[in-house]
Amino acid sequence: MLSPQIIDLLIKGLVDTLHMVVVSGAIGTLIGLPVGVALAVTGRGELLPNFAFNKVMGAVVNMTRSTPFIILVVAIIPFTRLIAGTSIGTTAAIVPLTVAAAPFIARVVENAVREVDRGLVEAAQAMGATPFQIIRKVLLPEALPGIVAGLTLSAVSLIGFSAMVGAVGGGGLGDLGIRYGYQRFLPDVMLAVVVVLIVLVQIVQSTGDWIARRVNKRNLKS
Repeated sequence: MLSPQIIDLLIKGLVDTLHMVVVSGAIGTLIGLPVGVALAVTGRGELLPNFAFNKVMGAVVNMTRSTPFIILVVAIIPFTRLIAGTSIGTTAAIVPLTVAAAPFIARVVENAVREVDRGLVEAAQAMGATPFQIIRKVLLPEALPGIVAGLTLSAVSLIGFSAMVGAVGGGGLGDLGIRYGYQRFLPDVMLAVVVVLIVLVQIVQSTGDWIARRVNKRNLKS
C-alpha cells in the first residue's frame, strides 16, 4: 500500500506532468501549425512555391527532430535559462519540451495537408479562390482529422518526454519515479508512476481518436 504522502506526491507529479504537456503542446502547436502549413504549400508545384524557404525551414525542422531529446535538453540549457530564468523545475522543462514538440507537429501538419485531394484544390482555383482562401477554406478543414490524429500522437510523445526530463530535475511523474522509485529503492512507487502514465496515455489517445472521428467529414456523411 502506498502511504498518504506518496499518494500526495503522485497527485502533485500528475498535475506537474499535465502542466508541462498542456503548455508545451499548446505553444508547440502555435509554432508548428503555421510552419507545417508553410512547408506544405511552398514545395515545388504547390500553391506558394518557394524553394529557398522550403529547404531552409525543412532543414531546421529536420535538425531539431533528429536530435535525441535527452541531448536536446542539455544542449539548450543556456536558452532555457534565458527564457525561464532557471534550468531546473517544471517551468524550465516546458522550454525543451516545446522545442521538441514544434518541429514534430510541423511535420505532422505538413503531411496531413499534403494528403488533401488535389482535385479539391484545383476546383477552388478554378472558382477564383486565392491561395490563402484555399489554405483556410479547403486545405485546413480537409486536413483537420489528420492534424488532430497527429496532435494526439504529439501529446502522447510529450508525456513520454515529460517523464524523461525528470532525470534532469524537470519535475513531474518522471522525477517522482527516479527520486523515490529508483534512488530510494521503492518499486511500488515506480510501479504506481508507470500505471499512472499508462492510464494518462490511454485517456489522451482515446480522446484524440474520438475527436478525430468527430471532425472527419467522411464519417459524418456516412
